[in-house]
Amino acid sequence: MNPVAAFHVGDAYTNDQIRFSLGLENLGGIRPSVDASKNLRHLAIITVAEESVRSLTENPYHDRIEGDVLIYTAQGREGDQQISGRNKRLLEQYSVPVPFFGFMNLGQQTYRFLGLLELLRYYQETQTDRTRTLRKVWVFEFRIHRQPDVIPIDQAIAISASLLVESRRQNPLSDHEREVADLPSERQLDNTTASFELEDLRGHLLQIPPYRFEHLIKELVAVSGFSNVSVTSASGDGGIDINAYVDDANDFFAGTHVQAQVKRWRHSVGSVEINQFRGALSTPAKGVFITTSHYTRAAIMEARHVSKPCITLIDGSRLSSMIIRARLNIQNFL
Repeated sequence: MNPVAAFHVGDAYTNDQIRFSLGLENLGGIRPSVDASKNLRHLAIITVAEESVRSLTENPYHDRIEGDVLIYTAQGREGDQQISGRNKRLLEQYSVPVPFFGFMNLGQQTYRFLGLLELLRYYQETQTDRTRTLRKVWVFEFRIHRQPDVIPIDQAIAISASLLVESRRQNPLSDHEREVADLPSERQLDNTTASFELEDLRGHLLQIPPYRFEHLIKELVAVSGFSNVSVTSASGDGGIDINAYVDDANDFFAGTHVQAQVKRWRHSVGSVEINQFRGALSTPAKGVFITTSHYTRAAIMEARHVSKPCITLIDGSRLSSMIIRARLNIQNFL
């Protein structure tokens, strides 16, 4: 089994090496190690690589790594998920600096060490399962710490404690920043059929390549009464993805410049992203932030700040509703 004394970021390890070196169970995506009093010593989170056999087409809610954030769906493949058992143990890192070891399953019992993980937030969302039935799941967002790139197991507790203190000092998360909130959806039909249709469409939106997704939004903007709609270049856009102008037929706002940032994300949008987008806007432009995911309460508050230019927010559910009303065929963009 060849147990190891330390894990190196980017290196591959066998299931037995992880299991016996950390004292874990053999199976599962969340594998806690506890002492005689059932206190958590450390925990391993096993996620599946997007390039593995299970493709995004088969599961649009596949765990993803976006930048330095791992989006991880809790355990429980069918029915509504609960914050209990192993899922609940993840919350302990909020109060105790328990080391979370992150590994990506590469197949054939081989796993790449991602680094230590820091729990940023968790929230409930609606998904469709393998039987195309709506269900409630819990989504966890972790920051991946790739430094230090060597984690001796016997020093992991001290390293994790230091890492979390420094990370939370540099990137403090208020309660509002941890909380994911719903946007008003007064135009969304409130029935099971409509809810399924919206979520089914959002699942398909998550499969569209990012730059093609921007072109889908361009078409949506164009059919919504805007003119001179354009997508900025894939690089060097400065945070602006779409430029458009209110059509001359609009008596009140004709000619108004509108700029949008478009994120085909699974992880939630925080106030930092809203602030950065506001800073990228042209002085006279009206800003619209569009995502397939959700917004934190802090992001919503920042977008509606009374002393700053207001930013319009469109989340995944509202975006799906807009696309359905516009009768756009997203198959042209997959």
